[in-house]
Amino acid sequence: MSTSPELVGDSRRDQQIKEIVCDVLEMEPADVTDTSLFKEDHGADSLRAIEILAALEREFDITIDQAELSRMVNLNGVRAVVAEAEASR
Repeated sequence: MSTSPELVGDSRRDQQIKEIVCDVLEMEPADVTDTSLFKEDHGADSLRAIEILAALEREFDITIDQAELSRMVNLNGVRAVVAEAEASR
């Protein structure tokens, strides 16, 4: 079974996103799931959310509108916002 290059790229990007989030939240990757909530489950504040946004912009050379912060509540939300920002460049 072969893996398409797109899936490999997405998987790598997803891993990079998780590493960035865990670094900013100062958490172990095993403690952060796709659906765990940054604020409620991990105690992140609004400053951490802005740090995540800025780190993602630097890492992926994208621009994310701060209005998207309301969607960036967990890894799934962050991945969706990054994918949309990449598609719109």
